[in-house]
Amino acid sequence: MAEDKRKQIALRLSTSLYNDLAQWAEDDFRSLNGQIEFLLHQAVQKRKGEQRHKDEDRDVEEML
Repeated sequence: MAEDKRKQIALRLSTSLYNDLAQWAEDDFRSLNGQIEFLLHQAVQKRKGEQRHKDEDRDVEEML
């Protein structure tokens, strides 16, 4: 069986950000850790998509 390898990191948050994330996690029926991981995953996917679009735009410009 494949082992799910995860890295642990220390994360410092302001009290207000912590409280906002905790409430959001509760609203979405996730743990706080799960919510942070979910949000980070979305941000990385969005960034990758934007980078892909930039690369595609650059390819089009080079062809012109």
